[in-house]
Amino acid sequence: MNTVYLNGRYLPADEARISPFDRGFLFGDSVYEVIPYFRGTGFRLQEHIARLEHSLRAVRIRGDLDWVGILDQLVTLNGGGNLSVYLQVTRGDSGSRSHVYDADLEPTVFACCAPVRDFASIATEDVKGLVAIVTADLRWRRCDIKSTCLLPNILVVQQARDHQADEALLLRDGLVTEGTSSNVFVVRQGVIYTPKRSSEILGGITRELVLELADENGIQYQETDIDYEALMAGDEVWISSSTRGVLPVTVIDGHPVGDGEKGPLWARMFELLTRYQRKLMTGE
Repeated sequence: MNTVYLNGRYLPADEARISPFDRGFLFGDSVYEVIPYFRGTGFRLQEHIARLEHSLRAVRIRGDLDWVGILDQLVTLNGGGNLSVYLQVTRGDSGSRSHVYDADLEPTVFACCAPVRDFASIATEDVKGLVAIVTADLRWRRCDIKSTCLLPNILVVQQARDHQADEALLLRDGLVTEGTSSNVFVVRQGVIYTPKRSSEILGGITRELVLELADENGIQYQETDIDYEALMAGDEVWISSSTRGVLPVTVIDGHPVGDGEKGPLWARMFELLTRYQRKLMTGE
């Protein structure tokens, strides 16, 4: 699993090189996607590509490539199966360090693979409840753009680790936005609440699938503002991402969520999500 894609070529990872003047390296002037593949099939691939193209348009980077063809071939060359594909598109190599750039700059496109956990094969009772902290959301205001400028995320992940926690939930202007690499759900009296889509959160692919599955199965949900008090008063709290599925949070800031156990509605959603993934993996 060491074949990567770089600017039109598939080559061994240790042969891949970019210029030190690449704007992605110098300025973080780039966007990215992380896409799970199960048995060689992209998980909601078109939705991931649509989000990538939204990010590219928002930062005005050219991006008119056959993304599906590039990624499918890369997965095949890395043996198929269950893989996570990382795709990064930078504005390109400007030949010097300058804040200004030419509009016709050729983007740098890089992609690689890594193993991904097959969460569909994990039993509900084997899923570990997560410990989380809540901390200030110090990111920029355009979190709908999946930018590689992730230093604030890195710092709060480390802050969580320093507190023996698994995740940090972010708070801005008194409201919960999301996790460092996940979306957030709060359950109260059988209803799922999640922060409204805005420029201050990333529209997660799995977030949308969770809401879709809830709708299909008669589970009530609301997209609404969630403050710290509402978060801490939840009967259940979950996080979701494409590579981790939906996971229960059982402790926040040292306090148990609800009764401190994985909740029944989370178990139901986990079952629905893993059933969806199994269908994807078997081609049904």
